[in-house]
Amino acid sequence: MLRKLIHPILVLPFCLYINSQEALLSKANNNIEEILQENEKQIFLNYSEIDNITLKNNQELKALESLVNSTTFTLSSKIAKRYPSLDLQASGLPKYVSGKNYSSSLSTRKTSQFSANPSLNIKLDLIDPLRGSEIKIARNNYAIAKNNYEIKKKDLIKEAKSRYHKLQKSYQDIKNKTLSLDLSITSLNDAQSKFDAGIGTKFEVLEAEAQLSRDRQSLNEKKIQTQINKIALKEILNINGDFEINQKQKLIGFWNHKLNKNITEGLVNSLSLKNIKLQKSIKENQAKNYLNVYKPNVYISNTFTNSFSKGSSLLETIDPEKSGSSYTNTVSLNFGWNIFDGGQNKNLYKSSKADAKSEDYSYKNLENVLKTNISKAYLNLKLNEEKILSSLKEISSTEESLRLARLRYDIGISTLKDVLVRQKELSNANSKKIDSIYNYNLNLDELVRLTFLEISNICNEENNLIKNEIQSICNI
Repeated sequence: MLRKLIHPILVLPFCLYINSQEALLSKANNNIEEILQENEKQIFLNYSEIDNITLKNNQELKALESLVNSTTFTLSSKIAKRYPSLDLQASGLPKYVSGKNYSSSLSTRKTSQFSANPSLNIKLDLIDPLRGSEIKIARNNYAIAKNNYEIKKKDLIKEAKSRYHKLQKSYQDIKNKTLSLDLSITSLNDAQSKFDAGIGTKFEVLEAEAQLSRDRQSLNEKKIQTQINKIALKEILNINGDFEINQKQKLIGFWNHKLNKNITEGLVNSLSLKNIKLQKSIKENQAKNYLNVYKPNVYISNTFTNSFSKGSSLLETIDPEKSGSSYTNTVSLNFGWNIFDGGQNKNLYKSSKADAKSEDYSYKNLENVLKTNISKAYLNLKLNEEKILSSLKEISSTEESLRLARLRYDIGISTLKDVLVRQKELSNANSKKIDSIYNYNLNLDELVRLTFLEISNICNEENNLIKNEIQSICNI
């Protein structure tokens, strides 16, 4: 009788506490949902569209495209030095002169005359020691600008794809945490039912409630992180309005290229290595120009000068109708030679040659870095293949363990603690699978960026590190 009276007294405050906590959590969860549902979905973004959208919308790429156009015009200006130049000059067009010239011993002379003196000069450089090197430097700068554009384009596409994968991962994290939350609700209901029936403990209810609270908080954090990742993807793609993606996480393809081929293709196709070679060529041409200053410059010119006048100049009587004209045409071969400047250009030549030599060391260093990065990306890809297969087995095992633990708890031969531990193990196994698929896709994108090779839709079993296994990466 006493137990029947005490039991409701103990249970009532605890039930009020649980209800108050659930009410607070429910309110917080509703606030999160309201924040996340402010925008309406407008467009659907496919993974295959990322390349085109990035090229079309990214503002940084448009700025680099303008720089490429700038170097194009610079190159055209240097090539124009091969062609003759034409100059037109005029000393007064027209010019009017009036005045008097008085002398005590001579009669006064007057001037009142209109005149025009146009001059046309055509110049063609036959030998210009600096012209060839300047054109080569301009060509190299243009090639570097194009390479920089391609490098930035590939980096931005890789980053956009990385953010796409990260957003997909966030959706899967939400799905995983929702599963954990549902399991925790089931565990709390079971603990509460046992407690109400007098066969459970208050400690188990509190433990289940605490786990439920942690799972709700973790779910809300994943939802907020998903929105942050969505904003990051929207920013790099420069998309107006809201969008949605395919939330299902999957392997984007398979890598059927051997490590040696990855390294060879990566070094051959690297635009950064090509830029170092171009920089070296620019510095060598600059060095040549410092020595070419001492070479003679030969050019041919043709100057045509014409003079027209109307009126009189320095005559006693002005005749306004008097007119005259004359012209001269001069063709000449000209020669200029800077013989000595105190050694200034020789020292500048040595400086540019030293700079060009330093590019060899930069090339070797970057070559080693690329080999390392390609090898790391390839090996990490294979490692993540193993992790994916391992996580799938772990999920299967933990699901069965959780099922058995819940059965044991239901019949009273196990504790709720064992069930909650199995729940956490299942959640961790799902997280491992999500992370390994995410990292696998990142490794594929990185290998594409580093080697310029393509991802295959067909899986080659020979390239898998795991042999003689029933389960294979090709079957995922």
